[in-house]
Amino acid sequence: MAVVVVGSDHAGFDLKESLKLFLEKLGHQVIDVGCFFKERTDYPLFAERACQLVLKSLADYAILICGTGLGMCIASNRFKGIRAALCTNEYMAKMARRHNDANVLCLGSRVVGEDLAKEIVRAFLGEKFEGGRHERRLYMVESLGEEEITL
Repeated sequence: MAVVVVGSDHAGFDLKESLKLFLEKLGHQVIDVGCFFKERTDYPLFAERACQLVLKSLADYAILICGTGLGMCIASNRFKGIRAALCTNEYMAKMARRHNDANVLCLGSRVVGEDLAKEIVRAFLGEKFEGGRHERRLYMVESLGEEEITL
C-alpha cells in the first residue's frame, strides 16, 4: 500500500477528513499536513507542505482539496517534479496515472461529492504509469521553459 499525504484549505476540510478514513480503510498510510480547522486559511500553504513530502520521497502521492481543486492544482504544479491533476471523475484519475504519471490528485469539494471523491481516489491509487510513449512526453513537459524560444 502507499503512503498518501493529504491536505486542504478550509473549503476542503470536511472532505479531507472523510478521505483520510477511507484511505486508512483501504490500507494506506496517511499523513495529514492540514488544515486542522474550518477557519479561513490559504491553500498554497498546504499544497507546499504536501508537495515537499512527495518530492522528498516521504510520501508516494498527495491528495489536495480546496473548493474547486483549481488553486491546489495550480500551486502544486509550481514544483518541479510534481505532476498534479485536477480530476472530476474516475476516468480522468485513471488517465492521470496511466499517461501522465501524476503524483498529486487535486479535488474540488464544491465540485464532487464525497462518494464520487472516494471513487476518484480509488481509481487514482489503483493505476500504474504505462511508460512507453508517455515517458517521452513527460520528459518534454519537464523540459518546458528551459530554452528560450524565438518567434
